[in-house]
Amino acid sequence: MEKYMDINPEVRSAMEEGRPVVALESTIIAHGMPYPKNVETALAVNEMIRNNGAVPATIGIINGRMKVGLSAEEIEYLATAKNVWKVSRRDLPYVLSNRLDGATTVAGTMIVSHMAGIRVFVTGGIGGVHRGAGESFDISADLEELKTTDVAVVCAGVKSILDIGATLEYLETAGVPVITFGSDDFPAFYSRKSGFRTDCRIDSPKEIAELISLKYSLGLRGGVLVGCPIPEEDEIPFEEMERVIEAALQKCKALKITGKRITPFLLDEVKAMTSGSSLEANIKLVLNNAALGAKIAASLK
Repeated sequence: MEKYMDINPEVRSAMEEGRPVVALESTIIAHGMPYPKNVETALAVNEMIRNNGAVPATIGIINGRMKVGLSAEEIEYLATAKNVWKVSRRDLPYVLSNRLDGATTVAGTMIVSHMAGIRVFVTGGIGGVHRGAGESFDISADLEELKTTDVAVVCAGVKSILDIGATLEYLETAGVPVITFGSDDFPAFYSRKSGFRTDCRIDSPKEIAELISLKYSLGLRGGVLVGCPIPEEDEIPFEEMERVIEAALQKCKALKITGKRITPFLLDEVKAMTSGSSLEANIKLVLNNAALGAKIAASLK
């Protein structure tokens, strides 16, 4: 893999010494937040992971090289560069062979994490089954990656612009363990509750780490999804978000937005309709996820 990959010296040292490492995506930097909030958030998440006993490894692609552990300068570059690709599994060979810049999605980050030997990955929310997927067949590659790639993903649940129930059904069929940390209700990104009860509630990072270790000791392939509810003081009530999301979906449909453009469009619309409160909630939930992810990584055997 060294032919295509650069591992940050701090990350490499941690892995060689058996210290915990937590992977982070870069789509949130290049496509998910405006500048300079994207840089500020990325650096704050790195610090949160360090403060909770692990080493952060933000993953991205620069000039066709997979970077495991972006430096502050590289984070700044991806946050401001033009024509940064949004990279999932299908895009990886093209972006590398053409020496392009890329920000990795949940799926893309899982792949590179697994290549590098990192077992825990923290993100905001995963992609899933889009509303109306029965007609559009729009299902995120994140779900397929969770089915096949051996990385534990800590998130604030499924992005609430999606069909949460259908996404959970997909994950059940795929055999992906879905854990909710400290709650009987699966989280809905901006909101603590989605209306879907969790089948597996675990209240401590150590016990989550034990489940992850056991799964892989049994030779069971695929990821583990850990839903971490946004702190109560930072959430936006589910009913309020549903009204906003429905309005954003109608606008998306009217403008015939499709493919990779859907999620960034909807998130921008939600941010505008909530006067920026959704962006602040997004930042808070990512930091919260980072703290939990670091504690899980530190407890893994």
